[in-house]
Amino acid sequence: MTHVRPDWTTYFLGIAEAVAARGDCIRSQVGAVVVGPDRRIRSTGYNGSYPGGPSCSAGECERCNSDVPSGSGYEDCVEVHAEANALLYASWEDCQGSTLYVTRKPCKDCTKLIRSSGVAKVVWQDSLGMHKVVL
Repeated sequence: MTHVRPDWTTYFLGIAEAVAARGDCIRSQVGAVVVGPDRRIRSTGYNGSYPGGPSCSAGECERCNSDVPSGSGYEDCVEVHAEANALLYASWEDCQGSTLYVTRKPCKDCTKLIRSSGVAKVVWQDSLGMHKVVL
């Protein structure tokens, strides 16, 4: 039997999925991985509150405890998005020319952070299983 290795995109998106499992939001867990041009992981991030902060999964997030529609009401959310956390834990040098693999399309605010960080492209998988690349 021949062993088939996953391509790089599949590999890094799989790692982002594993990272997402740490997400603290009860509505959605998101994971992100910053990968340098040399295909080495620089940083990971998942959606969650600041260290020692309120916990969504413990019922401490007003947004998740409400019936606010998806994509709105973020001013009441206690979570920091996965993309932002991955960028916070990477150095400026690590971000330059890197690729960000994320488990869902970044929101408008995260897209601004990503563009400002020096990340060269963002890759995620859409609902049809197709890989999307932007930036």
